[in-house]
Amino acid sequence: MDIQQLLQLTITNKASDLHLLPGVHPAIRVDGALAYLTNFPVLTRENVEMMVFSLVSPKLKEIFLNQKELDFSFGFGGGAYGDLGRFRANIYYQRGNISAEFRYLEPKIRTLEELNMPKIIHNFAELKQGFILVTGPTGHGKSTTLAAIINEINLNKNVHILTIEDPIEYVYPTGKSLISQREMGLDTNSWSLSLRSALREDPDVVLVGEMRDPETISSAITIAETGHLVFSTLHTNSASQSIDRIIDSFPANQQAQIRVQLASTLKGIISQRLLPRISGGRIPAVELLIGTSAVASNVRDGKTHLIDSIIQNSQDQGMIPFEQSLASLVLSGSISLETAKSYALRQEELQRLVG
Repeated sequence: MDIQQLLQLTITNKASDLHLLPGVHPAIRVDGALAYLTNFPVLTRENVEMMVFSLVSPKLKEIFLNQKELDFSFGFGGGAYGDLGRFRANIYYQRGNISAEFRYLEPKIRTLEELNMPKIIHNFAELKQGFILVTGPTGHGKSTTLAAIINEINLNKNVHILTIEDPIEYVYPTGKSLISQREMGLDTNSWSLSLRSALREDPDVVLVGEMRDPETISSAITIAETGHLVFSTLHTNSASQSIDRIIDSFPANQQAQIRVQLASTLKGIISQRLLPRISGGRIPAVELLIGTSAVASNVRDGKTHLIDSIIQNSQDQGMIPFEQSLASLVLSGSISLETAKSYALRQEELQRLVG
């Protein structure tokens, strides 16, 4: 069984992911749903090990065998960075067997319009400084949305963009910007050290692949506080939950300081889900918070429970409640009401909006 053939099938079937686990057929995820490739034999332990180790260097293999998990990425289809795109891979052990997951990343970075994102998100690419988060569950397009914003900056501004990723996902085309992409394990061995040295690398824009711990969060906010434009991601379900997650990750005696820093730097939170579209494929539903003075005041005062109502009452300023986004998709015929109900956080509000 050939891993290159399976990766090609992932692309051909417009799948987002490929899973390899011993004891079952290879599986791909199409439009959010898993499908087994039953025309391939059930994978054996030896099959998976052979395919996985054909993709990694001896050094990476040694790291994996020592740590029992490994993140890496690679280009596919020839060319310096992969003419057919890239795959972000995670190798891991389960029930004592080596298994793997491959996330497909398209070769062309799509625009915000092509992603069906709200037009107001273009404003984030125009900012000089501040802190912007893209949030949502794994596999719901956070990296793709961030890449669209970063590439818009790249194509239109003469700035230095610094990314710190684990691993590098999208590779950006030549534009007006200078882009430095640092990969954990290859270009740096530490999130904290790479973020500490970021200010010495003269960036204008900094992308932090994921905020994993209080030290990473604090460093990212500090970089924004010192006059830079910072983007990052969190695995949370809403804008208010994202703010709570950031603050609650710190000890009680540090939370007041973080609230002040976050209030002064936060420019926006994009919270998104990819929903199955009636016509096929997926389309985003988006909650959008904009860092207005009202938001800053409530973050500073620890009144994050009021954030949802601020979003609801600030639609004239461009904010978008999640249920409003769902209702718009239902009314436009993009998604079914049943789909919207299954994702809604406030069922009564959705029902009121769709009539």
